[in-house]
Amino acid sequence: MFMRLKDCHNFQDFRTLARKRLPGPIYNYIDGAADDETTYNRNTEAFRDVDLVPSILRGVEEVDTSVTVMGQKLDTPFYCSPTALQRLFHHDGERAVAAAAEKFGTMFGVSSLGTVSLEELRKKHKNPQCYQFYFHKDRGLNRAMMERAKEAGVEVMMLTVDSITGGNRERDKRTGFSIPFRLNLSGLTQFAIKPAWGINYVTHEKFALPQLDYHIDTGGSASSIAGYFTNMLDPSMNWDDVAEMVDFWGGQFCLKGVMSAEDAVHAAEIGCTGVVISNHGGRQLDGSRAPFDQLDEIVQAAGDRLDVLLDSGVTRGTHVLKALSLGAKAVGVGRYYLFPLAAAGQPGVERALGLMQDEIVRDMRLMGCTRIDQLGKHNLRFR
Repeated sequence: MFMRLKDCHNFQDFRTLARKRLPGPIYNYIDGAADDETTYNRNTEAFRDVDLVPSILRGVEEVDTSVTVMGQKLDTPFYCSPTALQRLFHHDGERAVAAAAEKFGTMFGVSSLGTVSLEELRKKHKNPQCYQFYFHKDRGLNRAMMERAKEAGVEVMMLTVDSITGGNRERDKRTGFSIPFRLNLSGLTQFAIKPAWGINYVTHEKFALPQLDYHIDTGGSASSIAGYFTNMLDPSMNWDDVAEMVDFWGGQFCLKGVMSAEDAVHAAEIGCTGVVISNHGGRQLDGSRAPFDQLDEIVQAAGDRLDVLLDSGVTRGTHVLKALSLGAKAVGVGRYYLFPLAAAGQPGVERALGLMQDEIVRDMRLMGCTRIDQLGKHNLRFR
């Protein structure tokens, strides 16, 4: 059945369209997760265990969905989480995502493994930008990368703390997916049956990782993603290291990948202004808790000392409202915009973000709320 962008009305539709257009190894890189993918599935299922209790007759003609997160005013209570390798999925990559996020007045993230430079994006767009950072064995490299982000005008530093080593992503092992490509026969066959992607790939700007290439001589090609995690990231990173980074940055600093209340409290104690409750979309430790299942506990422990955000598994406006009701300041989406990006570039991302915003406005009206701060635990019931 022929499918077009206008036929996409939800996350699963975008996922289906992306699958039709992407070679199998790339689709599975986006869609896949660690081990048996139980945590990946639970991330979304967790929202189904909580019900919304709407109020009526509240006068909901005007709805304000704006929030303030780590000093940044967002028109929507969701933002585009930083994700790696975006120009591998569509030749516009981060350029498309940043432009779409600006159109909706929300924050977007740039990854250390991003494919467009953070300087280019900061110059082009006025909406808030966060920089997702990995901690390297080379402390000088860490400082240089942070200084570069400071000079570019990045508002929020977002240190990933759940990726000291790469997760066991078996789908990638089956296809031989890596950067640069070292595909096995099965993987190569999948590329052969989707030639349009290959034509796009070779006729546009050469693939690069400018955040890393600026500092590291890779000999013209990036090391494999697995090799990057194994050889360059520092598994000895500890709280003292992060405290030094917080002091060096001197601004809005967020830890991404916090899953325990104790760690959230510790983050506040060393000066972090935010934490993202996240299990990396189920791509790291399979069997870990879903972020939504941990949200209330973390908000109760640390929510008055820093801004608590959440990502992983968010595919609906009602998911966002449930998270906000439990005290999250905003919610990040990842695969939710990556599949539309892969399917249709910037128009795809804009359609996905627009559908999410429409759902939130409609659902807030149905909840009897005109502002985000009217949401609370009183409008939830746990099964």
